[in-house]
Amino acid sequence: MTKPELSSKELYFRLLGYVLPYWKVFAVSLLSLVVTAATEPAFPALFKPMLDGSFVNKDRTWITLAPLLLILLFLVRGIASFVGSYTSNWISSRLVLDLRDRMFRKLVSLPTRYYDDNSSGNLIANVAYNVSQVADAGTNVITVVVRDSLTIAGLLGWMFYLNWKLSLIALLVAPVVVSIVALVSRRLRTMSRETQRSMGDVTHVLEETIEGHKVVKIFGGQEYEAKRFFDAINRMRRYAMKQVSAAAINVPTVQLVSAVAMAVIIYIATLQSASNETTVGSFISFIAAMMMLFAPIKRLTGVNEFLQRGLAAAEIVFDLLDQDSEPDEGTLSLQRARGEIELRDLCFAYPHAENRALDGISLAVAAGETVALVGASGSGKTTLANLLPRFYHPSNGKILLDGIDIEQLRLADLRRNIALVSQDVVLFNDTIAANIAYGQEREVGEAQIVAAAEAAHAMEFIRQLPQGLATNIGENGVRLSGGQRQRLAIARAILKDASILILDEATSALDSESERHVQAALETLMQGRTSLVIAHRLSTIEKADRIVVMQRGKIMEIGNHSELLAKDGVYANLHRIQFANNSPDVRSAK
Repeated sequence: MTKPELSSKELYFRLLGYVLPYWKVFAVSLLSLVVTAATEPAFPALFKPMLDGSFVNKDRTWITLAPLLLILLFLVRGIASFVGSYTSNWISSRLVLDLRDRMFRKLVSLPTRYYDDNSSGNLIANVAYNVSQVADAGTNVITVVVRDSLTIAGLLGWMFYLNWKLSLIALLVAPVVVSIVALVSRRLRTMSRETQRSMGDVTHVLEETIEGHKVVKIFGGQEYEAKRFFDAINRMRRYAMKQVSAAAINVPTVQLVSAVAMAVIIYIATLQSASNETTVGSFISFIAAMMMLFAPIKRLTGVNEFLQRGLAAAEIVFDLLDQDSEPDEGTLSLQRARGEIELRDLCFAYPHAENRALDGISLAVAAGETVALVGASGSGKTTLANLLPRFYHPSNGKILLDGIDIEQLRLADLRRNIALVSQDVVLFNDTIAANIAYGQEREVGEAQIVAAAEAAHAMEFIRQLPQGLATNIGENGVRLSGGQRQRLAIARAILKDASILILDEATSALDSESERHVQAALETLMQGRTSLVIAHRLSTIEKADRIVVMQRGKIMEIGNHSELLAKDGVYANLHRIQFANNSPDVRSAK
């Protein structure tokens, strides 16, 4: 269900809600803006007594006092301007900080399906780029609106005091200005929204090209990727130029209308001066006040561009923040599971898929048992493994852990009892020690990390590194080999000491030497744990207690290696294909 789009007013007030925790600093900022605004009309107000008293009447008091008042005026203005600028920027930076923090916390709590439906490039752009645009709407716009609105009000008040007839002419400009701003606003908002979305496309292409640079090079995809990137940045440029054109026509149009009004005012003021209806000081003061109106009017009309850009960004930010987090309605706690798993008539279908990925799966796994899942690509092996830690939720049926429906367990308790080692090892740009101890809720000492690394056959290469456990491994362990990365993942799982272990093709991408080390480490890891092994090479699961053969989301056969070969069914056929010509490295179709 699509959520209703928020109006500009609703977006803005929601945005201001993030400023409320800093209301004291915000109040100081507003007070400073008020003082700054008050000094604006004070400047032209000095012109009247300074000119009439000093130059016309030769009053010595004003001759001495006027320069001192001028210095005092700019001193007060300077202090207020500094305080206002500093506090508004402080609030702006806190606003961006808080929004980024909340967005990141929301990201790590979102369900797996959200990541399936959204590119990582767009998500990165939202957190890194779009949220910074919100600051313009959150605080910078307030700064301009408050300061310049009060400045305009003060200048107009002084102008009315001096000559109400001329001031009325100036006020006739207001409805015209408002109409122009209203016409431009909608286009600015639309173009700002499209610009920010296209930034996500740029980030997405960049991320894919950087991560897949080897594939790009080996398959000669440089020109293709360059064209894809050019199309993305050019699309963003076009939206940005449409935004610029809308903003660019706004200010000069308003200024032209204001200039016409000013020309009429100067003409009438000149006639009044000729008939002695106004003094030189009053006339210069009035003109000075009217000239000073141009800058705040320009900022106020120009602020709409920043406002619409900020509100467009706020739409994207709040769309992310409003996404539903992973459902966690479970209320039961579970500290250390025995590891008994039961699947009861389990069904699952991916969105928009014609067929079910799992169709009526029923299976009981005893605590400490090793069960291997084998089958061709699309048979449902990985889907089944993803349902256990509740990355996805079954369409029908139940998964029981120690006799308890996993939907009734607290999500943190469920996942605390599960460790995962997959073919695609995820490591972080940190030290080896930090990667092994990643996510541990308890305090982990170096001795425990070393013990886990020893059990994973990882210490033999760790000791050879210049800084040992303190060695930084680079992005996703780029400085390590595939076998070394896999052993670190196993060490991480050993240190977690979970009751249930999911091995998702953990040795399928390794050479024979690396596989020997990893397989030995896995045997250590599986001891005393309930293990679900998604097998790619059948040679790696011959010792499994049971082998579950899957096909098109259903269980076709169950038994140990010898029993299934004897049946001469699906498993035996897979085994013959894989071990044809006595080549154990030939891989079955996935």
